[in-house]
Amino acid sequence: MSELRHAIAVVALLAATVAGCDADPPGPAEANATAAASPEPVETPAPGDHRLTIPWNGNTRSFVVHAPPSYDGAKPLPLVVAMHYFPGDADGIAATSGMSAKADREGFLVLYPEGFSGGMNALSCCGSEDDVGLIKKLVARLVERWHADPKAIYATGISNGGDMAYRIAVEMPGVFAAIAPVSGGFSGGSATRADFRPTRPVSVITFVGGQDRHAGAFESGVTAWQERLSCKAAPAAGPKLPNGATRSLSTCADGSEVVVYRLPQMGHSWPGAQRGSLADPEAGVNATDLMWEFFRTHRL
Repeated sequence: MSELRHAIAVVALLAATVAGCDADPPGPAEANATAAASPEPVETPAPGDHRLTIPWNGNTRSFVVHAPPSYDGAKPLPLVVAMHYFPGDADGIAATSGMSAKADREGFLVLYPEGFSGGMNALSCCGSEDDVGLIKKLVARLVERWHADPKAIYATGISNGGDMAYRIAVEMPGVFAAIAPVSGGFSGGSATRADFRPTRPVSVITFVGGQDRHAGAFESGVTAWQERLSCKAAPAAGPKLPNGATRSLSTCADGSEVVVYRLPQMGHSWPGAQRGSLADPEAGVNATDLMWEFFRTHRL
């Protein structure tokens, strides 16, 4: 039996050594053996960035938790789930969104889940993994271990991550108080079904660039969301926005809201972002600031 354990350890070590050389990933049998030999570590919640892994459906999935300097684990904090573009990772969306810096100033937790092979199984892209189930498990972990406030959980993302925000808003009822898709849409896949809509109120703030090649699909998705939830337009309010941008508000029959920022000069970008290939610092509005102001006024 000791020889068998030694053989398993050697196999695991060799697999780890060649993982950075474009080798094929370990199959389910090897993954299961490794998981059995190395139980999932339990993290120690503390301020800062924490890169963690979790076994999921035969693979090892990675994610990052960011806690603000004020974090002490005693007071429940809001949680923002921030999801990356395709192909992307936690570092990329953290840099583009500036969400960790915002969390440090405002006092909330951030969860950055990472897609399998750079993508998440959202509505129209990318992959076939059970990413809804993964995010559900990670959010529950943040509530249990990090004392995230279960009544103040929110989701955002750009592109593939924005699509994913719409999907989890529908498929994880009663979890999210609000979502903020950026250059992402409610279209493709399950969203083509008329019965695919939230069964519990989830408010939405979204940002659509007029120069985005997907702008038409994003607009159609907003319309479908509003129709399925019987939303009615409210009178325009607020100051005039730069660069011809507009803000619309509609209130829905279930009590949720839909706010749409339309930025005619922006492409497939995160408005106000300073870093990353999808940043548009000249968009005229700052999506991160606006979504946090929206989030903090919505609770379950």
